[in-house]
Amino acid sequence: MFPPIQLRSCPRAFQISWGVAIVGLLGLGGSARSADPPRFEFTRMVAHWTDYGTPDYLKFIEEARPEVAQVGFYGGHFWSLGHTPQFDGYPSHFPVRGLDELGAWFEGLNGKLHDRGVKVVGHFNVEFLVGDPDGPEGPRGFFKFYRDLWDAKALGPKPVADPLSFLEKDAQGQPIKNRTYAIGGMDEYWACLRNPAWREVLKAWVRLGIRRGLDGFIANYFYRHDCLCEHCQAAFRAYLSKRFDAKELRDRFGIEDLATHRFAEIVSWHPPAETTPLRLEMLRFSQVSNKEAFDEVFVKYGRSIKPDLIVAQWNHLGDFSQVDGDERCLLPADLWGRDESYLWYSTGGSACYTDLKERYLGDGTLQARYIRGAFGDRPFTLGKYEATRIRSAIAELAANGGAPMGFYTNFTDPEARAEIVRYYGFLRENDRIYHGNRPHAEVALLFPRTSVHRGEVAAVESFRKLGRALLEAHVLFDVWPDDQFPDDRAAGYPSVVRTSDPLDAAVAGLSDRRSRFEAPFTVRVAASRPAGTSGEIDLHFVNYDRIEPPPGADRRPSPGTGIRDERPLPSTGVKADLLLPDGAKFRSVRFVSPEQDAPTTLDAEFVDGRVRFALPEFLVYGVAQVEYQPRD
Repeated sequence: MFPPIQLRSCPRAFQISWGVAIVGLLGLGGSARSADPPRFEFTRMVAHWTDYGTPDYLKFIEEARPEVAQVGFYGGHFWSLGHTPQFDGYPSHFPVRGLDELGAWFEGLNGKLHDRGVKVVGHFNVEFLVGDPDGPEGPRGFFKFYRDLWDAKALGPKPVADPLSFLEKDAQGQPIKNRTYAIGGMDEYWACLRNPAWREVLKAWVRLGIRRGLDGFIANYFYRHDCLCEHCQAAFRAYLSKRFDAKELRDRFGIEDLATHRFAEIVSWHPPAETTPLRLEMLRFSQVSNKEAFDEVFVKYGRSIKPDLIVAQWNHLGDFSQVDGDERCLLPADLWGRDESYLWYSTGGSACYTDLKERYLGDGTLQARYIRGAFGDRPFTLGKYEATRIRSAIAELAANGGAPMGFYTNFTDPEARAEIVRYYGFLRENDRIYHGNRPHAEVALLFPRTSVHRGEVAAVESFRKLGRALLEAHVLFDVWPDDQFPDDRAAGYPSVVRTSDPLDAAVAGLSDRRSRFEAPFTVRVAASRPAGTSGEIDLHFVNYDRIEPPPGADRRPSPGTGIRDERPLPSTGVKADLLLPDGAKFRSVRFVSPEQDAPTTLDAEFVDGRVRFALPEFLVYGVAQVEYQPRD
């Protein structure tokens, strides 16, 4: 336990000037990686943006018993909409109206979740603001809050008088605004994370969230647009001056005098076909400076108040979109996930359906292995926007070192709820398999991050094809970014597959000293080792075979309309031929599954260091626990 937090002196103590922010930015991208915080391990989480205000939510928590609940709002959504007539609509679906009333409600919910042994991580929109600066009714949304409802006792003094000064600006110096959602007929604006005054607002919100009992925050709407405000202009000039000398700036980018140069664009994500060397630097700057803002607000400031604060980012990966997607695609390796407790990556609409006739499983296995390798085996989840294939969404994360499940933990559908409770109960009962485990692999597949950093995204398509070939061949493989793969790491794998390798040789060219499995293409195979154990390999089998829902009117595969459309088909005839470590002596193998009541001991043959056995029929997920005596 930590001593009581004294918050009154914090607002002034942690204020910084723009000059200090520039110095901090200049230090990023080339400094030595700081020591990681103690690992925060968990294997079961739930996340909700809606229905968390119903009495049944806490009953579901008691049944499913997650370790982490990602619930509640503490950033821009809260302060933009909590006091408006739209409080109970999209996106946050607040249960009560009024900033004070809602804050007290969330504080009460946090306490109730703590009573049930759950850590609470609050959603924290860092920059997406809904409202109108002025109009017939005066300011609305965020601007009403800032002008009339800012509580200096709770939040400290306002950093600036005019909230328009926070906002991202276009080339004409006007705030960038949208009407994508038009909630309550209001516009949408974006605060600039390079603005030091805006960071003070974020710190005030962080401070209050911790006071209300949060264990951590997940930052979302973590973007940078083509903002040309004075802070972005100054920060980008400072960034370039750190990276290039005057001759390089002139020869590579046509910049004659950086000190006086005014950029007509400072883009972030953009189509890879339209990239240039300068645009790549703009994107890298956007991501490095966003990380610097995150670290200042959540890591340095938040943990100065609560040293064990859980911090995470809600990011996007899709099917490995790069340059035009992925908030970390150009981050240097020493910044990628540094000091963060867990990762959330959304796969969007790329992984929420199957097309079995095209051998497309809609799985996130490859994404999970990439995140696991890049993040050093720390916890992560995939936000799959999957409301139908509940069982496979949980199983694929459990099988690949992740924490189920990222979104749509649908407890309002009785059938979905029953399966979530069943699968979470299975993970809890077999916690030794999952908690802090490490992957077991015989092949390394390299993700071409160095190519991406040069804007060469064609290599990513090669990675996808190679990865899917290895998955269909049931090869036990890890994924590593190629900028995190030194020689000593490479030496641990009999085979290494690179995107320059021909596709037809991806499997044929592998070492013969590897495990093999007989299984249909609809089954994915993974392997892990329990924490603290040297005599066990756990083989995870996830089956995606199913009766698919009929296609939509556009003849495209349908994601389904809920768990009634999951309709899994059992897998039969799966066989394993597992290579044990040199000198190991086989002991036993047992099979466990959420769909069976008790473990099954399997008959096995042990010849020449290999364990061969057949699996019983299973529906969606099963684990074969192979125990052996290591060589003395």
